[in-house]
Amino acid sequence: MTHNFSCSIPLSAPIELLDFLNTEGSLTAMLEAKAGQPLRVERRFEGYRLLSLSQKKQLGMQRQALNRPLLAWVRETQLYGNEVQPWVQAQSIFPLVSLKGSARRLQQLKGTPIGYVLFKRCRTLPNQRLIFHTLEGWQRQTRYDWYGRKLLISETFLPAFLSAKC
Repeated sequence: MTHNFSCSIPLSAPIELLDFLNTEGSLTAMLEAKAGQPLRVERRFEGYRLLSLSQKKQLGMQRQALNRPLLAWVRETQLYGNEVQPWVQAQSIFPLVSLKGSARRLQQLKGTPIGYVLFKRCRTLPNQRLIFHTLEGWQRQTRYDWYGRKLLISETFLPAFLSAKC
């Protein structure tokens, strides 16, 4: 399995966050191990959206495809470990062209962590990743190649994650 892993981590990223930012496996599994229990997923938005130019570029689209409207299924969630405050804010983008066959189940996740589906058969997936700091916290944006389908998942580690006592 080929991994095209590109990552840029500024030196100021907290040391306790580096393994979570860099894991090529299931972030869900790592978060659950830290929490000592299953994650609680709170959906904030789930539905169809047109993708921005930036999102289309992140998905690897080029040339004329960048100028065409692209509809995707978007899921925005907050992930809770063992605290009252969310640990991670996540956004999953599934272009409709990727939601064929068994991948249609990605539209039916409800409160299921996406890691349960993506990493069910493989411990790692081919990906490209960017890591940077936002106003909300440290974020990783990962474009996965899941059985030939491109998916874009962004995870922002919120302050409650770093202050969690586990």
